Amino acid sequence: MEFRTLRAFVEVVRQGGFSQAAKAVFTTQSTVSKAVKQLEDEIGLPLFDRIGHRSVMTAAGEIVYQRGIKLLADRDDLLAELDEIRGLNRGVLRLGLPSVGSSTLFAPLLAIYRQRHPGIEIRLVEHGSTELEEILRAGDIDVAGMLAPTSQEFDWQPVRREPLVVLLPADHPLGERSSLSLADLKDLPFILFDGGFALHRLVLERSRKAGFEPTIAAESSQTDFMVELVGAGMGVTFLPRMLAAQSPHPAVREVLLGEPNMAWVMCVAWRRSGYLSDAAKAWLELVREVHQSAIDKPGRD
Repeated sequence: MEFRTLRAFVEVVRQGGFSQAAKAVFTTQSTVSKAVKQLEDEIGLPLFDRIGHRSVMTAAGEIVYQRGIKLLADRDDLLAELDEIRGLNRGVLRLGLPSVGSSTLFAPLLAIYRQRHPGIEIRLVEHGSTELEEILRAGDIDVAGMLAPTSQEFDWQPVRREPLVVLLPADHPLGERSSLSLADLKDLPFILFDGGFALHRLVLERSRKAGFEPTIAAESSQTDFMVELVGAGMGVTFLPRMLAAQSPHPAVREVLLGEPNMAWVMCVAWRRSGYLSDAAKAWLELVREVHQSAIDKPGRD
């Protein structure tokens, strides 16, 4: 059943005749008559009892008219809602953000986004980068902030590149160095983000590449707690320099991690083959606008 033929029939009833209906839908009386006849042929029942120059609805016509009004109204509502979504007056942004770094990098963006698009509902998920990657892959979120992914399933936009620093107890002899390699730290216990964080995986992979399996003294998802553990002499940890500067501790010293091609690269990522809503596209446009001078993607065209 086509909406075109249904609308022609409904207008004949509303306007009280075929010629009046033709004027209402900006077409000819012949076109309206053909549309109603096509609808009758499709249904297999007459919709009008034609008595002389008058047309009276049949029982089937009454049913089609009542249902048709609702169908056409629902169609108009659907198109109106889609227009609102296209205009970003309504919609949903399903956004994943990392537990580390979001307050600095993404909170200001969320404030701008909310100001520009107050009708968009923001559904926020917070996890480490490794977990966010899995959630994004499953299609449960549209866009995620995470450390630059290596999977070709994703495309991504860089947001911030930060060198990594080593945090050591302030009285440790290695704290006098200007930079340290992972091999320099192989005999010290590591305090790492837990396994849901990409930085956990990165440190382990690069340590093994340097020829040793690190001793892990503790794992946590809380930056301040990890810094406190370092200050208590429990081991060393690794943070992006930006985050280390936000968590100063009198008993902790910061030294640059001098590993080549090992940095904290925060980005926003999305499934390369996935559908992006207008709300998600608006978020990506905002990220590009605010971080236009972000670093180039390493290793990518």
